[in-house]
Amino acid sequence: MFGISVVDVVVLLAYLAGVTLLGALSFRKVKQVSDFIMPRRFGKWMLTMHAFGSGTHSDQAVGVASKTYTSGLSGIWYQWLYLFGTPFYWLIAPMMRRFRALTTADIFELRYSRGVAILYSLISIVMMITTIGLMLKGSGAVIEGASGGAISSEVAIIFMTLLFVGYGAAGGLSAAIVTDFVQGILTIAFSFLLLPSVMGAVGGFDGIRATINDPAVFSLSAPEGIGVFYITIISINALIGIVTQPHILANCAAGRTEREGQFGFMVGSFTKRFCTVAWCLTGLAGLAFYAGQTVNPDNLYGLLAKEFLPGLLPGALGLFIATLLASVMSSCDSFMIAASALFTRNVYQKSFPDKSEGHYLRVARFASGGVVVLGVLYAYWLSGVIQGLEILWKIGPMMGIAFWMGLFWRRATTAAAWASTLAALFTWWISTQSFFVDWLAGVPGAVSARMVEESETGTLVSLPWQMIFYLSVGVIVGVVVSFVSRRPDREKLERYYALTRTPVLGEEPESGEPCRIPAGVEPLPRRVFFPKTELEIPVPSKRSVAGFAVGWLCVVAIIYLVYRISLL
Repeated sequence: MFGISVVDVVVLLAYLAGVTLLGALSFRKVKQVSDFIMPRRFGKWMLTMHAFGSGTHSDQAVGVASKTYTSGLSGIWYQWLYLFGTPFYWLIAPMMRRFRALTTADIFELRYSRGVAILYSLISIVMMITTIGLMLKGSGAVIEGASGGAISSEVAIIFMTLLFVGYGAAGGLSAAIVTDFVQGILTIAFSFLLLPSVMGAVGGFDGIRATINDPAVFSLSAPEGIGVFYITIISINALIGIVTQPHILANCAAGRTEREGQFGFMVGSFTKRFCTVAWCLTGLAGLAFYAGQTVNPDNLYGLLAKEFLPGLLPGALGLFIATLLASVMSSCDSFMIAASALFTRNVYQKSFPDKSEGHYLRVARFASGGVVVLGVLYAYWLSGVIQGLEILWKIGPMMGIAFWMGLFWRRATTAAAWASTLAALFTWWISTQSFFVDWLAGVPGAVSARMVEESETGTLVSLPWQMIFYLSVGVIVGVVVSFVSRRPDREKLERYYALTRTPVLGEEPESGEPCRIPAGVEPLPRRVFFPKTELEIPVPSKRSVAGFAVGWLCVVAIIYLVYRISLL
């Protein structure tokens, strides 16, 4: 049935029905818009699995396995691009909670203006549509491969969409967090369940090395592809853009205090980095297993699951597919809600104030469906998972430049936020145009520096250099425009920085308006590294330094682990 056994089908349908019901039960807790988009009532373990679940989905397993299949062990960096930024999550999460915002656009509105908030909202809604489309594309590839092509990726996409829209529109962010807890545990287990069988079939690393003679396949850094320079630039790009991904605010701020989000965001993210190792090794073993055969890289993970899991345990393949699809549905749920919140709170409600809570809640649910429809259309348009992943990497940093400038520099202005964002977007567009690529290819040293590369569609600006161009132009334009434009409003500026100095260490009464310090709560004194300048770089607490150091130890440990594995 559908290319898999009847037992697998029963397990698959039962699991999906259970997860959908679990998410839908959150409906009774949603009374107003804030309940739908930012319920602040979860503990550290729920937020750990939410950070893991919302950041982990089957398109990533597909992408890592696919890139490892084509590029070798260095393909792990297609999900490890955030690895070096992960220790910073310990510092980022409390800051995001302290803003007491319902959406990230609220932060942009306070620091800059309503216009900048709308600009951010529009860009981020596009980002979420792109993300949803990418996840659906990857999941469709998994189920198509696992069913041996009996279920097309297009049918799988429609089926998944109907399920997560149903319970997501009903239960909002609470539904996403609750279902993430369940599916996160199973995703961890199933990330490693397939690996021993595949490695055993190819004879372990000795068998892989005997089958594959290219030593570059076993290198974590491939000079001709994903090398040190490539990894460094992509990591910087990722750190700049992480704060402007709309769902990250919920990862950090859906807890009762800032410490739940701090623990959950970093621990959940490191859990994902660890699971990435299994995806990569599975792709490497798949390269040896299918040596000499023609395999669609995007279908590799699903094909291996179909090959090995049925013999492992009755129903194992069905549960494997269910777990991966549930992870995508919960993540799509989170992204759908984040986009809906931006539209409802920062576009619609600002344009049509004084409506009832029920009215705005209906708009939020309707907007959720609209975002997903566009995401599905994007999924059908995408030619492959890797293509979509690289597009997604470039969207977040466009306004990340303005976010970080506004946080660390009091002189950053509203005009600069607009200018830096539009300049970065324009530079990205220019770097894709043939006249620019041809000119760059003719610049002395451009070819030797790998600024341009050949692809199936012709000559392109290489990914890291494209990032250098738009980030550099965005920063330079932002700084210059800040110096020649009107200074920010002093009252808004002081309110913004007061929030960053006001910890959330206990449950607080809701202020009734986002980005407001509740009555009776006082900010801490200003402690920055350069107190006599306009730079606002805070002196970290001992807790912040300790957690940051532990984060870097985890980074070193996980890289060393993969390095040692590659020598086996």
